[in-house]
Parts: sequence; structure tokens; C-alpha cells
Amino acid sequence: MQYVKIKDTIVEQIEAGMLASRQKLPAERKLADSFGTTRVTLREALSLLEAEGRIYREDRRGWFISPEPLRYDPTQTLNFPNMAKAQNRVPKTELVTATAIVANKLAAKLLNLQPFSDVYRVDRVRYLEDRPVVYVTNYVRPELFPNLLEYDLTNSLTDIYREHFGVVYQKTRYRISASTLMGETAQALRATSGTPAMVVERINYNQHGELIDCDIEYWRHDAISIESLAELS
Repeated sequence: MQYVKIKDTIVEQIEAGMLASRQKLPAERKLADSFGTTRVTLREALSLLEAEGRIYREDRRGWFISPEPLRYDPTQTLNFPNMAKAQNRVPKTELVTATAIVANKLAAKLLNLQPFSDVYRVDRVRYLEDRPVVYVTNYVRPELFPNLLEYDLTNSLTDIYREHFGVVYQKTRYRISASTLMGETAQALRATSGTPAMVVERINYNQHGELIDCDIEYWRHDAISIESLAELS
């Protein structure tokens, strides 16, 4: 099948170093001409490459070679900036919105709240080397963190909790699933609607065993690799 051959050729060029991380591929029409094929066939090859995490697409900008994914270990308590810096990456966080709201259905379910409970909602976009890779929504119990919204929320919530409220994470429950980027989330990550995503859902408990917050992370799926070491007795 021609689209498989095209895909394999591009993979060979990536692995040989002929195509560098974050390098932009030629426009689809030009790329199709260079392979002597149609744009329909070319897009089948590009879709396979995207599914494998080899390339990513930015809305209205084209296709790019994916960098190495960030290694994400759910058993570690490193926050995003420290995790990225430990892997020689350049992190940045942009605050989208931070507000006090009546808990929606999702927040009430994850935080085990009664109807009409108040929560803080914090939405942020996180970057690696100026590329937006994850959209994060945090729901926080406000009674445990009064005036939280007055702090600089581009900083790590983990650090704010510890430094200003004496709260540390003691236990975290994870749920990881596959999804797609849609609507405002896709737009914030410069992705087209329907782009594959990895969803990491975390529910966090403090040192007293209290459920304190939760977050839902929508990752561009090529930007993250879930890795952990289990020591068996």
C-alpha cells in the first residue's frame, strides 16, 4: 500500500536525523507531488504518523516533527516545571482563567461534593519549548485554601499549597484514558478538532487523608510518555 511506504520513508528520515524535532514538513500539495501520489493517499500516511506520535499538526500552520515526549511517572510527586527541567526541557505555564464557581457535575463527582458546593476552577495551558502540549483544569476545595486565587497561579499549585498553606500531597489516584481534543481545548493547544489526546485525571489527598483537589490534563498524545518503575517483592 502506497501510504504505508510513504509513512515508512518519513520514519526512516526521522530516525536518520534528516528531519529534526519541530521541523515543519513541506505543504501537503508539495509533499504529495514529491511522492508522486494524491493528497488523499498522503493524508492517510500523515494520519498514521500522527497516530504513532511521529508528527503533530498545528491548526492552519501545517505538520511538524514531534520532539521526544516528556517522560511522565505517576508515582513521582514532581510538578510540571520541575519534571520538565529534570529532562532538560523548557517549561512555561499560561493562566487561562481562575474563578470561584458552583461545582459542576464533573467536579462534584471527582471531589465527592454535595450539590451546590463551591469550588475554585483554575484552567492553564502548559508549554514545552513554546509549544502548548497540555490543557489542565484544576478543581480545588476553597475551604482548605482561602484566597488561593490571589496567588500567582502560573506557579505550581503544589508549591503554593506547601509554602502558603502547609499542605502536601500524600496520596494521588490516577486515571489515564485516550480521547480527542475539541473546541476551546483544541484551540488553546493550536490543534485541529479531533486531534488524538491522552487524558490524565488525578484526585489528590493531603497529609491528613483529606481529598483536596483534582485535575484533568488533556495532553497532545505525542508529547507524553507514561513511564514508571515497579519494584516487586
